[in-house]
Amino acid sequence: MTDQVLTIIDNGVGRIRLNRPRAIHALTPDMCEAINAALLAWRQDDAVRAVMIDHLPAADGDPKLSRGFCAGGDIALIATSAKADCVDAERFFTHEYRMNHLLFVYEKPIVAFIDGIVMGGGVGISLPARFRVATERTVFAMPETGIGLFPDVGGGWFLSRLPGRVGAWLAATGSRIDGADCAAIGIATHYIPSGQLDAVKARILADPLGLGEILDENAQLPPPSALEANRDAIDRLFASDTAENIIAALRADGGEWATKQLAVLSTKSPQTIKVALRQLVEGGRKQSFADNMAMEFGLACAMIRRPDFIEGVRAVIFDKDNAPVWTPATLEAVSDAAIDAIFAPLPPEKQWTPLPQLADGG
Repeated sequence: MTDQVLTIIDNGVGRIRLNRPRAIHALTPDMCEAINAALLAWRQDDAVRAVMIDHLPAADGDPKLSRGFCAGGDIALIATSAKADCVDAERFFTHEYRMNHLLFVYEKPIVAFIDGIVMGGGVGISLPARFRVATERTVFAMPETGIGLFPDVGGGWFLSRLPGRVGAWLAATGSRIDGADCAAIGIATHYIPSGQLDAVKARILADPLGLGEILDENAQLPPPSALEANRDAIDRLFASDTAENIIAALRADGGEWATKQLAVLSTKSPQTIKVALRQLVEGGRKQSFADNMAMEFGLACAMIRRPDFIEGVRAVIFDKDNAPVWTPATLEAVSDAAIDAIFAPLPPEKQWTPLPQLADGG
């Protein structure tokens, strides 16, 4: 179907290997469809005992091309579609979100090795896995507020369930955290140095049924977490679900860390910050992951039709001037009615649904 992702069975392990190094393995619609097809086939195959997700290094060994697990989705494709009729973008979101959901409800154990950059779509392909292995090279972020989008691919579910107010901080600021941070807050289930991954994978391939025990045996205590050192400040200053209250708290604090957060937030789309904070509130209330993904599909359809997305992609991805002009330009100018409109349900014929093969939803 595509050589951008390899899906093979190796001694009872279904292997999903991202293979788009020049784009840091960013997901395309074809990649999502190929992953869905493989997972559905393996679901019915008793010979497949476990699933392993990782990325292939660059064929020429260039370390710059081997630095990422998955940097996100194909934003250029989505933006191009958003400038036209949005059909291709909505098709992409449909398949990607179905992949996220399929991974979440999958009956067989899945391990994702998040060794390197893991952002956006990379979060969506790894956080639903039962086991998530971080390393000293892991760089995790949901940076969507910087391009006028929102932390999708399940962000409403996963970020809202992180300890304290970490999820709100990550969603609003798009901050990057490392492997030790991921282990500290439960994004990663295991921390293993990158130099040991090949040996760990070989053991899993030799003994798929021992997957969990093999990871436990090889896990190491991560270095101290910088995020944990700032947890009190995060929980206190990002305590509100209202963006204006967060800004007020940061200004009132006036400390070095708070001032840095203000500077970061000032570069983000005011509209998207408000959407992200409400998304986490709504996602935290959802009773099923499928319901969360249906909500996020509606948000995606709305957000790509608003000027901030096209402008954000222009400034960050295409022109790279990092000087987006947001509409509206301030938090105060983003009305509650505007946010309500973004969260309005789609008409029944447009609503997202899980893959038809998953009759039980989940």
